[in-house]
Amino acid sequence: MTDVIAANTLSLDRLEAGSSGTLRITEIFRSLQGEADHIGWPTVFVRLTGCPLRCVYCDTAYAFTGGERVSIDAILARVAEFDTRHVCVTGGEPLAQPACLDLLTGLVDAGHVVSLETSGAMDVAAVDPRVHIVMDLKTPSSGEVERNRWENLAHLKPDDEIKVVIGSRTDFDWAVARVREHELCSRFPVLFSPVFEGVSPHELAEWILATGLEIRFQMQLHKLIWGDEPGR
Repeated sequence: MTDVIAANTLSLDRLEAGSSGTLRITEIFRSLQGEADHIGWPTVFVRLTGCPLRCVYCDTAYAFTGGERVSIDAILARVAEFDTRHVCVTGGEPLAQPACLDLLTGLVDAGHVVSLETSGAMDVAAVDPRVHIVMDLKTPSSGEVERNRWENLAHLKPDDEIKVVIGSRTDFDWAVARVREHELCSRFPVLFSPVFEGVSPHELAEWILATGLEIRFQMQLHKLIWGDEPGR
């Protein structure tokens, strides 16, 4: 497995900043999309460095700091080398870097099917409308529930997605109350996911079924296959 990861992961020191805007990048790699509507597709992941949140259950804390400053032109060129249709821009929190907006537009202009994974704490209004947004709602157990930017709901498209990571029954009840309050199931696909090795999938499935709501259960496919290996 190590050899596969090495073959599919970007060596950042191969890239040099060009004339376009730049972004701080932790890694670029190819894997299977493990979540949301594009689940299962071979996907190139562009992981940006940095995040203003510190969610208790975060599984990418290694992307909080470090990384390398890379030009958007160089990122686009590297993504093109993978010859893969689907691209996911993730983090960290991608929108914490303003030039992320230019990267997203550049990727869709290049013909990719592009998704953006964002925490819900940053303004999504300026995201290219061709980009598929997967936006979190932060639950009480995340430690960042006060960072939810509810005005983002007005900027999402009907085929964008709301993702809620559930770490406890309290989280679940909170999330169901917000789904009902904002009538989310009639506006967007809503996905509930258990904290990895936290709430049992069986419990969460039963809770969802008991609500009668059109909530989609999901588990992280990549973790079922590769566990917590970085770069997956």
